[in-house]
Amino acid sequence: MSAGAESRSSFRFAKLGYVAINVSDIQRSRDFYEMTLGLQVSEIGPAGEVSLRCSEDHHNIILYPSERAGLRRLGWQMESEDDLDRLVSALDALGLEPVAVDDAELGCLRQGRSFRIVEPFTGALTEFYAHQSSDFAAPFVPTVAKIQRLGHVVLTTPRYEEAVDFYERVLNFRVSDTIGERVTFMRCFPNPYHHSLGIGSSVQRGFHHINFMVSEIDDIGKAFWRFQKNDAPILYGPGRHPPSDSVFLYASDPDGITVEYSYGMEEFPEVAPREPRPLPNEQSSSDTWGGPPPRIKAITIEADGDFPRIVQPADIA
Repeated sequence: MSAGAESRSSFRFAKLGYVAINVSDIQRSRDFYEMTLGLQVSEIGPAGEVSLRCSEDHHNIILYPSERAGLRRLGWQMESEDDLDRLVSALDALGLEPVAVDDAELGCLRQGRSFRIVEPFTGALTEFYAHQSSDFAAPFVPTVAKIQRLGHVVLTTPRYEEAVDFYERVLNFRVSDTIGERVTFMRCFPNPYHHSLGIGSSVQRGFHHINFMVSEIDDIGKAFWRFQKNDAPILYGPGRHPPSDSVFLYASDPDGITVEYSYGMEEFPEVAPREPRPLPNEQSSSDTWGGPPPRIKAITIEADGDFPRIVQPADIA
């Protein structure tokens, strides 16, 4: 635990709720995420955006048509409206100027009150909300894979230590494990899964990959062949990650965005979890099966103008 974590906040998160992605060919990407990956389309929005899900939520992925592919924003779901209010107040006190999402967009998102900031260390547009409706939709039915949930995202930044401290101290994420000074795996407390966010050290801000957790190891094996049959290049795996004990497989979507299937993941108790483990900065810390190194390339996260600089209050409410 870092020294700054001693004064961290007490906000409670439910999960990583959704990831919004810009895609260059909306139909091509819809076909991939629906037919090859196994998500279910829930709604088409007014600007042609496609909402897909792998749970009871209205959306876990949103595809937006754009000239340039990449990360559009991340959505984190809080446990309660009270947690959301306290988080927004703390972010405002830090000078991050959370902006409320307008009613028209909330209607499209089927969400309650939602607020966004530009997270200052990775540059990711980041949204926080406490409620997302699924009352109108039919239950999610797995198709080509038994997807359980949206799992995690990994972002990269040259301000690695600052980013880790921000998520740990300000947002109350918890560190599960680290690999050298290269990557930190964090869970949005009290979500039990080993990591809902990975922060990697890099020379540029980047969107590294997005993960979906599946319920059977056969989903990994079947996907290895299905991805290749559908022209989705395998980038890494199959293998097993030592930090989370997950079996993994990474492939590329049509725009070069990396997606991961994983099976099995360590779960942490809310009270008295084990201490984070510092793993050596070597390939064996990423894959115990000894496969070739990954061919993953992070997609640069861009933002207009300077990122906001956070102030450092003595205590964060």
